Amino acid sequence: MVNFFEFMLGLLKEPAIMVGMIAFIGLVAQKADISTILKGTIKTVMGFLILGFGAGALVGALNNFSVVFTEAFGVQGVIPNNEAIVALAQQAFGYEMALIMFFAFVVNIILARVTPLKYIFLTGHHTMFMSMLVAVILSTAGITGVALIAIGATTVGSLMVIMPAIGQKYTEKVMGTDQLAIGHFSTLSYVVAGYIGSKFGDTSKSTEDIQMPKSLMFLRDTPVAVATTMAIFFSLASIFAGGEFVETVSGGQNWVVFTFMQSLTFAGGVYIVLQGVKMLIAEIVPAFKGISDTLVPGAKPALDCPMVFPMAPNAVLIGFLCSFAAGLLTMGIQGALGWTVIVAGVVPHFFVGGAAGVYGNATGGLRGAVLGSFAQGLCISILPMLLLPVLGGLGLEATTFADFDFGVVGLVLGWMVS
Repeated sequence: MVNFFEFMLGLLKEPAIMVGMIAFIGLVAQKADISTILKGTIKTVMGFLILGFGAGALVGALNNFSVVFTEAFGVQGVIPNNEAIVALAQQAFGYEMALIMFFAFVVNIILARVTPLKYIFLTGHHTMFMSMLVAVILSTAGITGVALIAIGATTVGSLMVIMPAIGQKYTEKVMGTDQLAIGHFSTLSYVVAGYIGSKFGDTSKSTEDIQMPKSLMFLRDTPVAVATTMAIFFSLASIFAGGEFVETVSGGQNWVVFTFMQSLTFAGGVYIVLQGVKMLIAEIVPAFKGISDTLVPGAKPALDCPMVFPMAPNAVLIGFLCSFAAGLLTMGIQGALGWTVIVAGVVPHFFVGGAAGVYGNATGGLRGAVLGSFAQGLCISILPMLLLPVLGGLGLEATTFADFDFGVVGLVLGWMVS
């Protein structure tokens, strides 16, 4: 009997199994057939494991880049990437993250039911990211057990209704309806872009009035864009570090080949992690959507940021380029001042910067898209640097959380529990 309980305890302490249990319980509650329950549970566990496989590729490429970057410029370079930081942290905090995530969904449904904030947050991977951020900060502060899960779930669940509500004024302008909300923990980026667009923009000229060069359309393909951008940064760092030094890092492999392969390895790692997250969330979100539809009549779905992309495709590309330019400018300032350099990551600047461009365009046309996305680009380049000390030992890694809301929530929560 003792061995059985030890077996069950060991099983439940495995983060992949715990996440699978979330999907299992949700599907059972919906009275799904056995085939659907088995498929959903197994694919959820597999998604979590795939996320871990991608982490291995990311860790190796990030560590090599960090060593070369430090040698080249005499500063520490950190690449903000939500998938990477969660993958790194899942071994130490995966169990706590899974429990926080599970109960945060419950808190979201309860708050949507009993308050005027009728939002159901359906961007599961951002719920996972925020759950991990909260788990790391609370654990670093010495909070454990039931207290950690209760505080974490209440915090994340509350954010799942509060943040869509904060952004709804501008989301309605973008989408032309109040029946959809933004469910992405970069809401403050979109609020900043929308506000700046409304104050300094000009709605007489939209981004959609201009023709975008076809030569830049490859940037819409995330793996290609990640590989290209990483290759540029890695090549520059390798050139300044010197081929001889890079070949000591590569174990004798030609430094040009090493740089190229590490860039592709990083992009491949991001792609694998994204696929793992996609598989993971594809099973969890439907399990809870059915419950929420029954329990919260009139609820508004809060969806991922790409929902706004079709509203202004040109604004997406303009927003990305302006946000990325802000990231590069901040890198120069951070390096000159001897601060930790937050490397301008293509993933956050593309998705968040692109969406910010759409929000800025909705309130201030072309000028609003440019100014709004540039301003938020500065924010997502500075906040990750400020967040690093709050993450404890995890803040020493070569990556960190990328988006605006993670920086603000992390800093506030860190201050509250310090």
